[in-house]
Amino acid sequence: MTPVKLYPSPPEKVYLFGTCLIDMFFPEAGLDAVRLLEREGIEVIFPDDQTCCGQPAYTSGYHNEARAVARAQLGLFPEDWPIIVPSGSCGGMMRKHYPSLFAGTADEARAESVAARVYELTEFLVHVCQLKLEDKGAAEKVAMHTSCSARREMGLADTGPALLAQLGQVDVVEQERAAECCGFGGTFAVRHPQVSAAMVEDKSQAIEAAGAQHFVTSDCGCLMNIGGRLAHRDSGVSGEHIASYLWRRTS
Repeated sequence: MTPVKLYPSPPEKVYLFGTCLIDMFFPEAGLDAVRLLEREGIEVIFPDDQTCCGQPAYTSGYHNEARAVARAQLGLFPEDWPIIVPSGSCGGMMRKHYPSLFAGTADEARAESVAARVYELTEFLVHVCQLKLEDKGAAEKVAMHTSCSARREMGLADTGPALLAQLGQVDVVEQERAAECCGFGGTFAVRHPQVSAAMVEDKSQAIEAAGAQHFVTSDCGCLMNIGGRLAHRDSGVSGEHIASYLWRRTS
């Protein structure tokens, strides 16, 4: 797998940017991300004043509003530690779009500093921690969904599957629509509900057709969208954030 940036040795400390969806809907995923990092001997710092990265406003075209939200995050990471984000969507926003969002402003240097230190969780576990896992769970067929932002913005199509591949009892099944969007897309699902529903229906059918008992993703928007559709279909396939899945199977 080709790294998308130069990776340092494992640090003594990291910041965790928890994301809105983890905070409001999937707090255990954030706690499990902390547990995985602490098990590697890394101290995790969680800035209390963090809110939203600004991505929903930004991708909806409200750049001034996104800038105001994002600016509030820039001062939360004063020390030169990596910033771990358990979401390719939020990580992509902070790494790829903060520099252009603040270009030519008084906050340009701070935005560049934050962007350069952002790592998506699976990226950090694979490339920095070089995480080794011992599977303690039962045999299971699992589908991995890599979000569009993780796959395309951050170039991380392989990091989630690489971690799952270490779990000896887990069979990662091939999906017909593995690289397709689930239809969530921040505010896309709200602005275009019929299109979004058709997309997540295709994704859900593909996961079921692959014979998966469970699906795993590193983005909570995708987890909520696909999981909700599968529940609506009365499917027996359940979903989980990859941080929780890895922690549960290796603890």
